[in-house]
Amino acid sequence: MAHGDHSKPIEEAKEGKKTFLRLMSYLSCDRSLLYIIALLIIVSIISSLLGSYMLRPIINDYIIPGNIPGLFKILLLLAVIYLVGVIATYIEYRLLNKIGQRTVTRLRMELFKKMEILPIKYFDTHQHGDLMSRYTNDIDKISDVLTDSLSDLLSSALTLIGIICLMLYISPVLTLVSMITVPLMFLSAKLIVKQSKKYFKAQQEKLGKVNGYIEEMISGQKVIKVFGHEKKVEADFDTLNQNLRGKAEKAQLYSGMMMPIMQNLSTLNYVIITIVGALLAIFRGFDVGGLAAFLQYSRQFGRPINELASLYNNIQAAIAGAERIFEVIDEAPEPEDSPNAITLPHIKGDVVMKDVYFGYKPEKIILKGISLEAKPGEKIALVGTTGAGKTTILNMFPRFFDIKSGEITIDGISTKEIKRENLRQSMAIVLQDTHLFTGTVRENIRFGRLEATDQEVEEAAKLTAAHSFIKRLPHGYDTMLENDGANLSQGQRQLLNIARAAVANPAILLLDEATSNIDTRSELLIQRGLDKLMEGRTSFIIAHRLSTVRNVDRILVLEHGQIIEQGSHKELLEMKGKYYSLYEEQFK
Repeated sequence: MAHGDHSKPIEEAKEGKKTFLRLMSYLSCDRSLLYIIALLIIVSIISSLLGSYMLRPIINDYIIPGNIPGLFKILLLLAVIYLVGVIATYIEYRLLNKIGQRTVTRLRMELFKKMEILPIKYFDTHQHGDLMSRYTNDIDKISDVLTDSLSDLLSSALTLIGIICLMLYISPVLTLVSMITVPLMFLSAKLIVKQSKKYFKAQQEKLGKVNGYIEEMISGQKVIKVFGHEKKVEADFDTLNQNLRGKAEKAQLYSGMMMPIMQNLSTLNYVIITIVGALLAIFRGFDVGGLAAFLQYSRQFGRPINELASLYNNIQAAIAGAERIFEVIDEAPEPEDSPNAITLPHIKGDVVMKDVYFGYKPEKIILKGISLEAKPGEKIALVGTTGAGKTTILNMFPRFFDIKSGEITIDGISTKEIKRENLRQSMAIVLQDTHLFTGTVRENIRFGRLEATDQEVEEAAKLTAAHSFIKRLPHGYDTMLENDGANLSQGQRQLLNIARAAVANPAILLLDEATSNIDTRSELLIQRGLDKLMEGRTSFIIAHRLSTVRNVDRILVLEHGQIIEQGSHKELLEMKGKYYSLYEEQFK
């Protein structure tokens, strides 16, 4: 987008046209049905215009002469013409609704597929509620246009052309008179549309922010209540809500102005034509039936112009939504695997980091020359104060983020040369923050490996001390979980997450504060389960409770993105360095 004020409106229009054409390309899969719909629209318009024109012969040839039998016959013909139009319109809307929903389904699916290949960084930097708004509000705007507005747009444009042609045929003089208000109509429409366009786009953006804030507040209700910040979040929401109201009011104001302005201009047009038409009938012998038909068309003349203008507003709202959807679709996905990337049939778990540097932002380096080595089956603990870089190191192994410099190898092969899918399937991660999906307990555990049998699921649960509490649930392994497992305790949710990692049967385990939300009794049970789980697997454990890492093979102490100490629990205590001071702080 250009920064100069003079070029901005042109560029916005250009982008709007580009977005609209791109949106229309999604209809190409149903091209044959579109041709049928276009034909039905033409049939519907012809029947409507022909029905209005029939007034001329009805008045001139049957009503004025008093031909009653002929009048009944022509009225029957008129009924047939209108019936054909009604049937064509009905079929047209059925087909259009079908195409519109198919197209929206494809668009929604493309958006979802793109979400699945976006890097983790994207979700860390965008409000989840705003993303949800694109799936709902923005898609709804597009759906409205595809299933309704587009056919109305085509119908209005063709109707307008048809009306002008028939008006010229009936009376060129009256047609010229009726054109007096047309420049005013188009000028009014242009000015209104120009203003409403920017407010519709702003409305969609503000709506996304409101939805994002609502989603955050729903997730954080406990925090809000415990700190007594209800009034503050209400005030913040009120600000966002008022901003949305302001943009929505202006968008609807300009959109709503269209109808009354067009109707008044249309009425003015009708009055002028009536006066001129009456004078022509009196002094020039213009037929009364022709005048009646012409007045009917002049009445209809303003409607398609009005519809075109109001439909343009709907289309602008859809384009604003489409732009937001295409923003996500056009986001750069995770970089593709290198052409020579390989699949390792069996990963042993020999993990090496060599002089790794990394920063989430280029100007702020988090990891500064990290080097470590873990032999297959070794247990490595990462300890240190908050912000030392422990979780960042874990994020490097599955390539959630790519390192700035240095190298990470698994079984002697750079992770950049291993296919991401293969690399990630060789690992299981258990985070401090649990996440459970809507579904049964069994399905949540099986998410670690979809082909796992019921027996393997139960064995994983037994291994991680989850089996005993699962059996006490109302329906055992078939108990339904909703809302991120809200009907379970925090500890039980974590047990299921650990069981999910166990059923994956990975070569490498990444445990980020896996036992931090577990009570002391459960922690002992889980620790035994984790010890069994870690047997023969390379494991990286982040722990603030130093009691949980006493028995690991090696402890790495991090500070400011560097490894400052390493050794066994006993060796580090004897060194009386950073680890010793951390240990003393916890167990004094």
